Amino acid sequence: MQKILSKNDFELAEKQMNDLLATATIKGGFDFLTESETEALDQFTQVVKRYEEAHFIIETPQTVQELIAMKMFEKNLKQKEIAKLLDTTDTKLSEIMHHKRKPSISFLKALNQVLEIDGNLLLRIV
Repeated sequence: MQKILSKNDFELAEKQMNDLLATATIKGGFDFLTESETEALDQFTQVVKRYEEAHFIIETPQTVQELIAMKMFEKNLKQKEIAKLLDTTDTKLSEIMHHKRKPSISFLKALNQVLEIDGNLLLRIV
């Protein structure tokens, strides 16, 4: 059974992890860390991962609109830029985002191929 991590444990491990990542960067990569630094980095990374998995849960989007919004956030793009990537008009994308138009098969295909949204997920939510 693993110890329940406090926010303080997380913050301390995250700081140590970031310090070791900075050290690796300065030294020219992970290969230049000492064995003890590598082990410590692995331990701190596991602590951070366990805490984040328990406390920072991101729900799967449930609509096409939420998927598009998530991709816009991930890629730091505006709606106009996403429309261009998807080879559609700003108007059509806006209508889809505001539930005034249903996405076409070709639009869904572009979401899958261009934005790399899982096709099975698209089929479940459409």
